[in-house]
Amino acid sequence: MTSILWFRRDLRLSDQAALIAAAGEGPVVPVYILDDETPKHRAMGGASRWWLHHSLASLDAALREKGSRLILRRGKSDEVLTTLADEVGTQRIHCIRHYEPWWRNAERAVAKQLELVCHDGNYLAPPGSVTTGAGDPYKIYTPFWRALRERMPPAEPANRPREIPAPSRWPESDRLEDWELLPTKPNWAGGFSDWEPGEAGARKRVAAFVDAASDYDRTRNLPSIDGSSRLSPHLHFGEVSPAYVWHRVADAGGSVDIFLSEIAWRDYAQNVILQYPDYAARNARDKYDALPWRDFRSSTVREEFDAWTKGRTGYPIVDAGMRQLWATGWMHNRVRMIAASFLIKHLLIDWREGERWFWDTLVDADYGNNSVNWQWIAGTGIDSNMWSRIMAPLSQSEKFDAAGYIRRWVPELERLGDDVIHDPDAHDCRPRDYPRKIIAHKAARERALEAGRAI
Repeated sequence: MTSILWFRRDLRLSDQAALIAAAGEGPVVPVYILDDETPKHRAMGGASRWWLHHSLASLDAALREKGSRLILRRGKSDEVLTTLADEVGTQRIHCIRHYEPWWRNAERAVAKQLELVCHDGNYLAPPGSVTTGAGDPYKIYTPFWRALRERMPPAEPANRPREIPAPSRWPESDRLEDWELLPTKPNWAGGFSDWEPGEAGARKRVAAFVDAASDYDRTRNLPSIDGSSRLSPHLHFGEVSPAYVWHRVADAGGSVDIFLSEIAWRDYAQNVILQYPDYAARNARDKYDALPWRDFRSSTVREEFDAWTKGRTGYPIVDAGMRQLWATGWMHNRVRMIAASFLIKHLLIDWREGERWFWDTLVDADYGNNSVNWQWIAGTGIDSNMWSRIMAPLSQSEKFDAAGYIRRWVPELERLGDDVIHDPDAHDCRPRDYPRKIIAHKAARERALEAGRAI
């Protein structure tokens, strides 16, 4: 029996349950559909499209080594799959199950017309399967992680099939280049060259991290040190399964439990959006609907938001993070929290504006992680920081020894010493080409606290 293998965010051949099942039944037609219609307002951002281009090229090359190939089509997923099924003479579609609200809608639409077989494999446990004793989904992370931990380790990752049977005739395919996923002029992705999208690149990144994982708890919060796994985009695009990562890292020794709990956060975020599909658009706590955000239509507010996106706030640690994001499509996690808190609490700009900016500029822009993390910082989420918890970017910068990080990403400050670089204004050594703080920390803190008291 010929079947179609529907790829989405599972761009790998190893530990790929949908591929294994399809290949065991007969000829397989692998397809990736560039669908900007089903997600509506959640089409992939620019940085994700850059990654997607290279990941699809890598996947096609891996398939061709197995005597197969990747068919590319563009359009609404259910319509494209129905057309393709007619072309190859089948009703059977295999896929990895997804949990973003638009993909759940797409799966329902496909299942009405074709025989859709969904498989698990993008998370440590199927979202929705980890529940309380009463059978309810968890809302708070810590008990969720405790319950998930009892079910670990995950099953051993499966090897890729020895062969992928090909159909007697291949359907037509779009050319990847014609999708224009890469930037043209200006080429804002020039600094993305350190990344290696694709399954091979993901496995290299896992191997490199395993060698350093035992020291992870000490280095993970230090932006000047390359202590992060940098696996997030590979996991987001499914170039490596979390089960593979777990089994490779779990025996590394040292502080790996911290890292494993962060892998589990991906599962938690998917469980949240399964319960609250519009999590990126609505406060999980209704009382925050009354929060007096500053008016984003105001030219002053828009100018301050623009300064934040460009790394021109006058707070070196925030500016370094935002410039790293623009240059590389990624930002150190500790700095993400500081930069997000600054936008929300210091500038009193609605967290959803920041979430949308990250969605467009992160190569690891994940609907679950992105929306859950922003609501955690804002205090509006079902499990989140308190509104009154306001990160102090200047003291955070010193605490986590960010001097080297600042010098790398804010070259205007590269000649300043470690004792003054975190706050040049306070030490009266701010270079002329570096902006003053757009708001003083004390004034921003008082304004944020007053906004919290207002609700």
